[in-house]
Amino acid sequence: MREELLERAQQAVQMATEAGASDAWAGTSQGREVEFSLRDGKLENVKDATSRSLGLSLYVDGKYSNHSTTDLRPDQLKAFITEAVALTRALQPDPHRQIPAPELFAGRPEVDLELVDESVSALTREERIELCKAQNALLAGKDKVISATSGVSDGHTLRASVSSNGFEGTHEETYLWIGSEVTLQGEGDKKPNGWMWGGANHKGDAQSPEDVAAESLKRAYDRLGTAKGKTQRTTMIVHPSSSASLIGRLLSSLNASSVQRGASFWADKKGKKMVSDVLTIVDDPLIVRGLGSRLYDGEGIASKRLPLIEKGVLQNYYVDTYYGKKLGWEPTTASSSNRVVTGGDKDMAGLMTDAGSAVLVTSWLGGNADGTTGDFSFGIRGHLVENGKIGAPIGEMNVTGNLAALFEKLVAVGNDPWKYSSTQCGTLVFDGVQFSGV
Repeated sequence: MREELLERAQQAVQMATEAGASDAWAGTSQGREVEFSLRDGKLENVKDATSRSLGLSLYVDGKYSNHSTTDLRPDQLKAFITEAVALTRALQPDPHRQIPAPELFAGRPEVDLELVDESVSALTREERIELCKAQNALLAGKDKVISATSGVSDGHTLRASVSSNGFEGTHEETYLWIGSEVTLQGEGDKKPNGWMWGGANHKGDAQSPEDVAAESLKRAYDRLGTAKGKTQRTTMIVHPSSSASLIGRLLSSLNASSVQRGASFWADKKGKKMVSDVLTIVDDPLIVRGLGSRLYDGEGIASKRLPLIEKGVLQNYYVDTYYGKKLGWEPTTASSSNRVVTGGDKDMAGLMTDAGSAVLVTSWLGGNADGTTGDFSFGIRGHLVENGKIGAPIGEMNVTGNLAALFEKLVAVGNDPWKYSSTQCGTLVFDGVQFSGV
């Protein structure tokens, strides 16, 4: 399959240049996605989808366009590309749209990132159902459980990319995710729920179905008796499973595209201290079995570690070739891979002990963040922390403010990163956060 996809991409580039394109970039992909779920012990959903496609970027007389097709047969592909080149000629020129320079491809790492596990692709229907049943067996009949869903999602993807100026590469990965969701009968008409999904590229690295079910059930029980939280200013502790989302919000406009469009609060801040010196973040695409690992990015730029924030000081932006040219910046990488947040020497339990009293955020509930200003407003649910221990469950609270200002209040990062995310970040602790409640 790998050689066939590579050959199709090569053919597409050749067809494009023969049709008159100055340069071309072709990417072919083939993948399979399978999902099974049981609801209250009965098979509820089965999905088994296989896809195959080709994406094509064309550079024609200073003009640029993107196209895609699922028909990779040579004759149909040639007709498709010939028409695409003709359509591109009718567009307005854009001098900043140029194929990535070949020197960006140089130095591609020659390491095995171990992203493929053949045993995932070899899973049978019966094995997938058994993974669901193993979860269901721990959930069915438990006190107050009124509904339980268990599921498994797995897949295999292979991509090949070829450019007219010398790039060739393939990327292959598998994944397996196992998850449960539980709904309980609470007081009156309240129906608290809990869920948990854990996954990895390799079957052996994924969380066991028994552990997944146990965690989802625990989270649901922990929500029993949830009350509205009180308005207060206190320490905010963010659970590792929710910290990656907050880091993602912080860095959402840390890219050349947002800066060039005037939509980033990070603009003109390189080399300046923006947040607490507790925060250090590196983008590392070369983590073995990392959920965001790769040897090159979507533009063929060879992978390397990219420091983003070091002790609160902004070090780099995500810079693609197009917006890099507009800004006069050298490209770094077009998109994020694995973000690694440097942790301290304590886990969540130790950090709660240090805090004494706080609000522990276990989930973000809606809300929004403005990448231009950094202003945000999030709903939250979680627990009070009392005497250094997890206390009563709370909900219907909001946190409002500015992301840069919030991260200036960061006082600790845990050594307990959530491994089921491409953002490896542990518990986050912020001082003096204003919560709005009752």
